[in-house]
Amino acid sequence: MIEREQIISEYFHSWINKNNTRLREIFAPNVVYTECYGPEYHGLSTIERWFEDWNTRGTVLTWEINQFIHQGNLTVVEWYFKCEYESEIGAFDGVSLIEFNADNQIVNLKEFQSKTPHYYPYT
Repeated sequence: MIEREQIISEYFHSWINKNNTRLREIFAPNVVYTECYGPEYHGLSTIERWFEDWNTRGTVLTWEINQFIHQGNLTVVEWYFKCEYESEIGAFDGVSLIEFNADNQIVNLKEFQSKTPHYYPYT
């Protein structure tokens, strides 16, 4: 479980550092990655292309992990994300459902988003 937490933390930091050198160790070749707003990437080479393309137009400012939940080959991570993309700042809370293979490589990752700031609608 600790190893998976380290892998996920390293992946998040790769975006902050704009460093894709460990993606081939983190993801299985046949990975499927679904972003929280719709795009879905099939295969490691597509994820590498997306990483490079996104980082030419944007910068991840923070990607903070709040908690991990583990069950079998699945890990859920709750996080806060903030970036600058095409000169606009965006931020939201999120959850990723991450499936690992026997080699502790990510084979499936699905992101879900919750807009911030949160508010109480019955004041």
